[in-house]
Amino acid sequence: MVSAPAEAARDIPLAVLSAMLHGRDRGIDAILKALAAALKGLEVLDPETATIFVELTSQGLDKTWAAKIWRDLVAVDTSFFTSSLSQEIRAEGEAKGRAADILRILDRRGIPVADTDRERITSCDDLDALTLWFDRAITAASIAEVFAEDLSDQEQ
Repeated sequence: MVSAPAEAARDIPLAVLSAMLHGRDRGIDAILKALAAALKGLEVLDPETATIFVELTSQGLDKTWAAKIWRDLVAVDTSFFTSSLSQEIRAEGEAKGRAADILRILDRRGIPVADTDRERITSCDDLDALTLWFDRAITAASIAEVFAEDLSDQEQ
């Protein structure tokens, strides 16, 4: 079990393997923190290899609860990771922010939003759709106008 940053930095492939093998163990937090620190150091020297290890770790953790810990660690400072995982995390954040903006506009304009419509907005991860809904929310008289399918042809 590789759980010290210096140890992880000495043998990053072993640290990645350790993370994957111990993904369901109690000590996974320390392993992932050590690996993230080692990869941050590697990223300065070899960003491409660091990105590969970030992705490999993500794939290896798959659907374990440790995958959430890993995502959170990578998201803390995604500026040094250019992997598709960190790009996905940033896109999710952007979508959540856009959804919050849509709901705020509708609230400030006094337009009622049913729970099902709120869920539709907050669960959407399509930035193009969210941008369209945002633009419509500025002038829409109802939530139905925000979601109106027939308007999309006119606006493009």
